[in-house]
Amino acid sequence: MYRKILVTFDGSKLAECVLPHVEFIARAPGVENVVFLRVVEPFRMPGGDYAVSAEDIKRINSEQRVEAEKYLEKLVKQTKYEGVNVQSKVITGKAADSIAEYATKNGVDLIVISTHGRSGVSRWVWGSVADRVLRSACAPVLMVRAPGCVPGV
Repeated sequence: MYRKILVTFDGSKLAECVLPHVEFIARAPGVENVVFLRVVEPFRMPGGDYAVSAEDIKRINSEQRVEAEKYLEKLVKQTKYEGVNVQSKVITGKAADSIAEYATKNGVDLIVISTHGRSGVSRWVWGSVADRVLRSACAPVLMVRAPGCVPGV
């Protein structure tokens, strides 16, 4: 059923709560590829970029990308799914849009994403990447609740 699985990470330990679920799914017959994806959002200075030079912005973006690549490489090295090709990919853009677009362009059969479980004002302020991916992606989305989830709205 699932041949190519896209697993998204934001660099937090919380996002790694998806790994046991992915390990279980990757054992299913037919799974060929698992892609660990990290989206790096371009640096933006609150209130405008006037206080930061173009060279500084380029350096910051480059450093963020290198850190994201190192993070994913570490995850890939500690992950072994027998008979499954596991790879990492770092892309730049707005997280939810980039995840949905990558999934569509690359024939992803399942997207796995953790949800921080925010609600109320913090969700309104910070938004929910997982929720936006769920609403915009064409592939099925498995949302994994973070440990410590409290029932309710």
